[in-house]
Amino acid sequence: MPVPNTSSHKCFFDNSKYFEFVKRCREAGINIPIIPGLKPITGKKQLTTIPSIFHVDIPIELSDAIQHAASTAEMEQIGAEWLINQSLELKKAGVPVLHYYTLGKPAVIRKVLEAVF
Repeated sequence: MPVPNTSSHKCFFDNSKYFEFVKRCREAGINIPIIPGLKPITGKKQLTTIPSIFHVDIPIELSDAIQHAASTAEMEQIGAEWLINQSLELKKAGVPVLHYYTLGKPAVIRKVLEAVF
């Protein structure tokens, strides 16, 4: 049972999933902050491991871009750009806090933070 007046983290790659989750929570009377958990996709293996571990969908556009990347650097750039766009949309919607998982790629997160904040 959740503890009142705390927060919850929710991982996703499609902001519409976050907005729908928050809407359903609010309709159910859950009023704690729901902090978006943002992860960079920086490698092809993550396309299968992240969904199986976290039970989330990866958008086709992101998956296709990663699959067609020619190098690790290109995959990291794609992941960073996706995360930047996600972050900017969430900030524009008034989401007060963004939580980033580095997944061993602090340089990617730094690039995102420099672009967003």
